[in-house]
Amino acid sequence: MKILLVGEYSRLHNSLKEGLTALGHQVTLVGSGDNFKNYAVDYSIRTSWTTRYWFPRKLKNVIFRFTGLNLEMTERAIRFYLVTPQLKGFDHIQLINSDALETHPYWSQKLYQKLFSQNPEATVSLLVCGDETPVNDYLLQDKLKYSVLTPYLKDRSLELQFEYSLKYTYPKYRKLFNWVFEQCKTVLVSDLDYKIPMETMGYTVAFIPNPINSDMIPFQSNIITDKIVIFLGINRLSYIKKGISYFEKALEIIQKKYPNQIEVIVTENVPYAVYINSYNKAHIVLDQIYGFDQGYNALEAMAKGKVVFTGAETEFYDHYKLTEKVAINAVPDVKVLVSELSFLIENPDEITAIGQRARQFIEKEHYYIPIAETYLKTWH
Repeated sequence: MKILLVGEYSRLHNSLKEGLTALGHQVTLVGSGDNFKNYAVDYSIRTSWTTRYWFPRKLKNVIFRFTGLNLEMTERAIRFYLVTPQLKGFDHIQLINSDALETHPYWSQKLYQKLFSQNPEATVSLLVCGDETPVNDYLLQDKLKYSVLTPYLKDRSLELQFEYSLKYTYPKYRKLFNWVFEQCKTVLVSDLDYKIPMETMGYTVAFIPNPINSDMIPFQSNIITDKIVIFLGINRLSYIKKGISYFEKALEIIQKKYPNQIEVIVTENVPYAVYINSYNKAHIVLDQIYGFDQGYNALEAMAKGKVVFTGAETEFYDHYKLTEKVAINAVPDVKVLVSELSFLIENPDEITAIGQRARQFIEKEHYYIPIAETYLKTWH
């Protein structure tokens, strides 16, 4: 089977590609690499002219200021148009988002039409694994205990910082989503943070956990011999959305409380290839607040045997029928975070035990080859 995966934001499509390839299929991945994260793709639509050179950058800013036209989005459209002649003969096409091309919605639709028309035998699927129109429509109703939009719902002055998420509710993006949805044979979701909203909004979706290629991620037993190392990786673009300030405040308290027992490592806006190795010596990884389930970075850290503070709500434990902790549920409450960290620091054997269970959980529920098989069955 010849498969085209469009878009990459978290290495999800790369791991899926590895699983499908292991099963004997031919897979092509096209995308931008997601800015500084620089994920691997086969055909890149990464911007260059409008982001690398001084004069085009200045020109881009001037044009946007006076016309509202985003030349960076325009460049991605042009780059995708130029690679479309190579994207033929596929049996299945999967979009990682209705805005997988990260360009103007009108152009996205035209480029999708061109892609689909030159692959008339291909079935099409949409993967919901991040911001999407129905997901954000539901989150804006503020019916969950918390979500990635909670900071905005509490403080509407943060609208500019949540522009990326809110754009999916604008008419042109809503129109694009509705059109993409009509083209798709299957809509899939990658975790409970998208399954719950999509189903509540009346959509029938296939829930397939994120594929993790744990063959490429060595397990490191979390045995404590000296200081307990705590890692926090910051992405400034999603700083508020992921509740990083709660972690920072908790760490301030923890560093004063246990000055001789812990070491803290903080990185900011590093490429994926650097990030995945930057927490190797860590025992505890602080991932994100506001989640019910784990995102991709958390799952990879769990595969390494780290104790990860991330989404691990009751709904998650119920869904997977878990009776013991495989991750720490990170909530928007500094006192709770400090309490959880303190317990681990004072009970290092728990760090070892949770890390071992985390790896076992990844191998059981997220191993990339059976996940790839489930994708194939679902597409058909």
